[in-house]
Amino acid sequence: MAAPATAAKTQRLVSLDAFRGATMALMVLVNNPGDGSHVYAPLEHSDWHGWTPTDVVFPSFMWIVGVAMTLSFAKRLEAGASRTGLLLQAFRRAAIIFILGLLVYVYPGFSLETQRIPGVLQRIAICYAIAAAIYLWTGIRGQLAWILGLLAAYWLAMTLIPVPGYGAGRLDVEGNLAHYVDHIVLGTHNYRHTRTWDPEGIVSTIPAIATVLLGIMGGHILRLPKSLGERVRWMLAIGAVLLIAGEVLNLRMPINKKLWTDSFVLFMAGLDFVIFAGFLWLVDGLGKRRIVQPLVILGMNAIAVYLASEFLDEALDATHIHGWLYQHFFSWPASPYNASVLYAIVYVLFMYLIAWVMHRRGVFLKV
Repeated sequence: MAAPATAAKTQRLVSLDAFRGATMALMVLVNNPGDGSHVYAPLEHSDWHGWTPTDVVFPSFMWIVGVAMTLSFAKRLEAGASRTGLLLQAFRRAAIIFILGLLVYVYPGFSLETQRIPGVLQRIAICYAIAAAIYLWTGIRGQLAWILGLLAAYWLAMTLIPVPGYGAGRLDVEGNLAHYVDHIVLGTHNYRHTRTWDPEGIVSTIPAIATVLLGIMGGHILRLPKSLGERVRWMLAIGAVLLIAGEVLNLRMPINKKLWTDSFVLFMAGLDFVIFAGFLWLVDGLGKRRIVQPLVILGMNAIAVYLASEFLDEALDATHIHGWLYQHFFSWPASPYNASVLYAIVYVLFMYLIAWVMHRRGVFLKV
């Protein structure tokens, strides 16, 4: 725990790869049940207000983006890279990620009339590009001001702007501002399961930028000229404060992943600070790297694993192979809920096999 403070600056942070890999494993697990009608409650998103472990996945990815951005950009700026050059590279990377996200949702039907425009990778791309610009041209105080400003702007918009036919301040499914904007602007290009609004929609992307900026704050802590133990304590303390703040705001604006409410932003960032502090202490403090090596392998090829899991799942559903595999190998030896989660576990292990082969061959998909 008394490791030199420069370690986080000069070496790849294994704990961050492990945290990313754990998040990826959970994402693949919850996204690929054997039978969608038989899923244990913790492996499903909250219906509306509230949260489940599944709701932790996406904001954790966003938070990790902020941490990784800070470590990467700071190192390159110290090496003499220009801010403009780094921003252009960030925009290029964001454009590629956005296009990959579009491909995920156009496959396998290729129907441009109902092509979903928002999505997971699309939100990551937009928030990454905007957060990169904020990071490169502001200091810590400016970044904190942006966090507060984004959350305040979203709060005011969601509580004060009236929705035709519903009024202002509604946070139910039908009457909220985010739903109204998605319906008007996106039309048939919303999420196919909701049709009239998108959980990664336009208005709710505003506070999602703050999630990445909170990850940037985590990156700043990692770069502090302090011992690893002190940085872990800082992570835990800030995480505790954010968790409390999220619970307090929950009394006025409920924790809601689909709306990405201010309370959701703060509470989930608090969880990320605390969970990552645990990884940092275990992996980079105590040196228990072998324990988390499978997670590290997943985390080092996160984009490849995500794309593979999404495209394979679509292909298995389109060809009805999913149903055949589930019926013949999973449904008969276990109860419906256990069979469903067993299929998901096997799917995760298959994704790990792909990542392991890529790792052994030194292949890492980067954009």
